[in-house]
Amino acid sequence: MLEALPDTISVDTELPLALVGLGGALVLVGSWTLPRLITSLLDRFLSFQIKEAYQTIIEPYKGFLGLVLTLLGTDFILFLIPKTKFVSLIELPISLALAIAGSWLGSRLFKRFFDFYLLDAAIKSGRKVNSELLILAKLLANFIIVVLAVIIFAQTHQINILGLVASLGVGGLAVAFAAQKTLEQFLGGIVIYLDRPFVIDDYIGLPDGTFGRVESIGLRSTKIRTSGKGTLMVVPNSVLTQVNIENFTGAKKVMSLIYLTFYRTIPNEERALIRQVILESTGGIFGIDARSTNVTFKDVIRGDGQKITQSQITFFILGSGEVSMDLRRQLLDIANQTITKQLKEYGIAFDIEEPTIYVDSPITI
Repeated sequence: MLEALPDTISVDTELPLALVGLGGALVLVGSWTLPRLITSLLDRFLSFQIKEAYQTIIEPYKGFLGLVLTLLGTDFILFLIPKTKFVSLIELPISLALAIAGSWLGSRLFKRFFDFYLLDAAIKSGRKVNSELLILAKLLANFIIVVLAVIIFAQTHQINILGLVASLGVGGLAVAFAAQKTLEQFLGGIVIYLDRPFVIDDYIGLPDGTFGRVESIGLRSTKIRTSGKGTLMVVPNSVLTQVNIENFTGAKKVMSLIYLTFYRTIPNEERALIRQVILESTGGIFGIDARSTNVTFKDVIRGDGQKITQSQITFFILGSGEVSMDLRRQLLDIANQTITKQLKEYGIAFDIEEPTIYVDSPITI
């Protein structure tokens, strides 16, 4: 005989089910209403600068922000109620999802803040801007965000992360002594991946006379197809991190062409002022060859018969990898905005032809 089902559900089961249902409703409703509520509060109570910062940094991710906040609220409710097996089973994946979503959102928001504010502040500081250091700061910030998410998740779930790291460290020492050479080559591969002294298809030269094209970069070694002979040279990554590498492909320049159209003819005195503003605004960007920056002017006649002046600005961006090249282009775009603002303050109005033209200028191998 089958036992009859109970007429009522116990409080220990009923309360968690009700709270889980409430949490699910919060996720569905909050991810839609919270961003709109935040926008309404910003419009009513906060200053224009804060609203502008919100629209620039947070607005593109407002839906995801609402999801993170509702996950946080749901996790907080589950954290406060008495712990049962059912509650623990539900709370753990929600908390894990919160940690992953929160770290991803933090990384995206920092990227927006970095692109729109830190780069602009670096240009306005008047100091030499090193794009490699900016890239390193960006990587470190993302690393810190992930580490903080892991620590918070571990602390809220009573996971002894310090003990875990210590035990892994002891085991790591044993492995390191057993496979010292292999581990050294593996770490060399990580260094090459992070520092990127070369990438696949770059032509490089080594102190022993090896010259060729990089075919692959593995965890243990790098394969170089030698020029002339066509043989394949396999070089341990640990060796490449300890020698001078001459990257011929990385010696390329990218030529940036910007065209300005003025509403009138520009006399020689103002042309000299324009050159000075351009050189001063871009001279602090590390990776811009200031000696090759060129500004030319020519007078033309428009279709309506009015005589005006057009200008071509030529910048040369020194290449040192795709990531740093993209960052230097961003810095140059910010410098162009500064140039536009300064010239308009001098009463020199013009139109900029969009988009900026970039032309690769690789050296001959």
